Amino acid sequence: MVTMKEIARLANVSSATVSRVLNNSGYVSDDVRKRILKIIDETGYIPSEHAKALRTKQSNVIGVILPKLSTETASRLVNGISEELAEHGYQILLTNTNLDPKKEIEYLKLLKSKQVDGIILLATNRGEELQDEIKKLRIPFVATGQELQGVPSVINNNFQAAKDITQLLIDKGHQKVAFIGVDEADYEVGYKRKAGYLDALEENAIDVVDQWIQKGEFSIESGYQMAKEVFEQSSEKPTAIVAVTDRLAIGAMEYLKEQGLHIPNDVAITGMGASDLSKYVVPTLTTVDLLSEYTGAEAAKTLLQILQEGTSSEKKQIDYRLIIRDSI
Repeated sequence: MVTMKEIARLANVSSATVSRVLNNSGYVSDDVRKRILKIIDETGYIPSEHAKALRTKQSNVIGVILPKLSTETASRLVNGISEELAEHGYQILLTNTNLDPKKEIEYLKLLKSKQVDGIILLATNRGEELQDEIKKLRIPFVATGQELQGVPSVINNNFQAAKDITQLLIDKGHQKVAFIGVDEADYEVGYKRKAGYLDALEENAIDVVDQWIQKGEFSIESGYQMAKEVFEQSSEKPTAIVAVTDRLAIGAMEYLKEQGLHIPNDVAITGMGASDLSKYVVPTLTTVDLLSEYTGAEAAKTLLQILQEGTSSEKKQIDYRLIIRDSI
């Protein structure tokens, strides 16, 4: 492997002169510059990015920690992040926790050791251990997915979005509205979306039926199972279901169809996330577009502001839009 010293020897110059050519800094005569560049081209020499990072104290790499690479939300978020950062000369290094909270902490440490310039975390929890580790980072950091205390966070208005879509069903005449969600350890999706649903019921003086509130996992299969539990645990059946994700809603729709129930005449259903699938299931799914790509871009802008100015607003809340389709 060719080194900078070898390039300097072949060009009959000092290593410092080669360094000035590589970094385009300081004076080097045109003849010497051309000679060095010719040798670099002929030898195929590639400067060590790690060494460059040590010299400049900047890697131009941003670490991104995702809970699951295969989801549409993560994909859209990454698109927004990468496009915004690329405009400012940054690359991204992706890591995937596969929904394991311990790996969030592991990857924070790993990315710091890789000397990234900053980190964006799509968080799934707000545990004390995670927040303590973030405080130890000492590098620019932005959270999305969850609002984390004391650090810049870019989040969706999950409470109001869930409340609005529940109210939409109530406005359609539904008084018996079930809810299928996820564990409340996921504060934004599990807790806040459920809180929005309950608030809409309370404002409309609608009784809460405990058997109609189920929690499971982020999967179509879990949506199917929760819908089954809702309909089999109570003699009185709901006429509508609020699901906290489109995948849960699609699973529930499959169960309803198997039972011979018509959507929306017998049971109306809504999701959240505006997934591509929501446009193609039958009937098409009413959902909430949480503007994930825009959220990613805003997270990147927040991190860039910290990198450039040393500070940023602690919280940005992203808006949403209801997409009304045939399932209600």
